[in-house]
Amino acid sequence: MSKRPKIEITAPVGSWESLQAAIQAGADSVYFGIGVMNMRARSSVNFSLRDLVRISRICRKHGVKTYLTLNTVIFDNEMKEMKKLVDSAKKNRIDSIIASDQAVIQYARSVGMEVHMSTQTNITNLEAVKYWSQFSGTMVTARELSLEQVASIHRSVIRQKIKGPDGQLVKLEVFAHGALCMAVSGKCYLSLDHYNVSANRGGCYQTCRRPYKVTDADGEIELVVDNEYIMSPKDLCTIGFIDRILASGVSVLKIEGRGRSPEYVKTVVSCYREAVDAVLDGTYSKDKVEGWMITLKTVYNRGFWDGYYLGRKMGEWAGSHGSVATTYKEYVGRITNYFKKLKVAELKMESGALCKGDRIYIQGPTTGVVEFTVPEIRVELKEVKKTVKGEACSVPIDILLRRADKVYKINS
Repeated sequence: MSKRPKIEITAPVGSWESLQAAIQAGADSVYFGIGVMNMRARSSVNFSLRDLVRISRICRKHGVKTYLTLNTVIFDNEMKEMKKLVDSAKKNRIDSIIASDQAVIQYARSVGMEVHMSTQTNITNLEAVKYWSQFSGTMVTARELSLEQVASIHRSVIRQKIKGPDGQLVKLEVFAHGALCMAVSGKCYLSLDHYNVSANRGGCYQTCRRPYKVTDADGEIELVVDNEYIMSPKDLCTIGFIDRILASGVSVLKIEGRGRSPEYVKTVVSCYREAVDAVLDGTYSKDKVEGWMITLKTVYNRGFWDGYYLGRKMGEWAGSHGSVATTYKEYVGRITNYFKKLKVAELKMESGALCKGDRIYIQGPTTGVVEFTVPEIRVELKEVKKTVKGEACSVPIDILLRRADKVYKINS
């Protein structure tokens, strides 16, 4: 019996809640940023150097690999800070640095730190793979490649025995789900042009996501571009052909979304974990795909399309601004106590109302993301159908919660 291939799912982490959510969902690895030297410096919370110890400890406990994104363009006056980050990652046993700048790559390799090639290196051909293999054994191919092109590179890696610094055959990684950029490999200059803040330095203002008008040079005629946000692609979703992606020889599936919510991370990673496992055990089916699609639509998305993997040459554009998710969350309160023996949570209502039968998220730095249907509500020990802002109530739940965990109602 042949050994099942190992397919790694790497999850985006922009907060402690998202870190726990990724682990709960079955991620094999997580990637995160520290400070400002990463491509999501502006859009996600990011961690500090002091957090590395805790991140590493939590992930090692759960057998999850850790990747530090240090993938922006680096200037001379930032070398000291960059080296400090790499040294701290090495000291705290972070598994790899995700990088594109040669200064980062060279220094990381000089101190024995593993490097993964970022999408900013724009790997579109075998010669690029050969070049980067002297520095890295794992590299993400450009999002603009088709699966046929990815498969061709993979076959050549095997045939020519192209190996990374560790002596193992180079592993290919692709983005499987999340936001796409209109610019090739994310190399966009709109924010730099309009706001003097570079997307390539982690400062993207998402200028492309806005609606636009077309005005003639004399200002006499103005046309509103209707129905489509012409520079804002829909989100990538590959769960409907994940079997074909795995057949192309890909070893690592990357979920985009370090600026997304914890429930996004848990939902998306869970769906792709189930899908990959289904492909490997032979139970992947159209019915399952339909179920996963319904679930994926409940969290942030701009609508879905299959990217360039199946041969498309043009993008598919979003039809509205922001998310078109089928559900949204509404903050209602926080956990003030949890009684382990009784398996009851005490909740302080700080907004809105909560009813018996409502679906809720409970989120916290240690709790991660718990999705739960309220079976019963008690106010001053009396059972009620509804509790409102200002009240303290109790809810039975057989999951350990922590004080200050936030409670959100899930609305359609």
